[in-house]
Amino acid sequence: MADTCPCGTGRGYAACCGPLHEGSPAPDAEALMRSRYSAYVLEDAAYLLRSWHASTRPADLSFDEPPARKPAWLKLEVKSHAATGEDTAEVIFVARYRIGGGSVVRMREHSRFVREGGRWFYLDAVVD
Repeated sequence: MADTCPCGTGRGYAACCGPLHEGSPAPDAEALMRSRYSAYVLEDAAYLLRSWHASTRPADLSFDEPPARKPAWLKLEVKSHAATGEDTAEVIFVARYRIGGGSVVRMREHSRFVREGGRWFYLDAVVD
């Protein structure tokens, strides 16, 4: 793996998303969202499930698509991060990816997060 973290901060993976993937709590919802993007890039389904709130978490998550159907994650841009309460926050981001030799897809998401027991969890995405 490259030393630079996939999440786009410019920091090294070992000082950025790596510790979160190994179990350290995210300091805020933006850090959790960035670590989840990195987990998609690295196909770390276990981390994605652990960081997903129990009320909305799928039973399983797989990266078993054929190579021609797998997204190649290209870039993450965080547009905004806002606390919406003491233990809730929202992050708006744009992620770019390509499937096979196709065009670049721009995915915009408005995600909601909740903190329980001192840990942030991805709750869901809302339609703007």
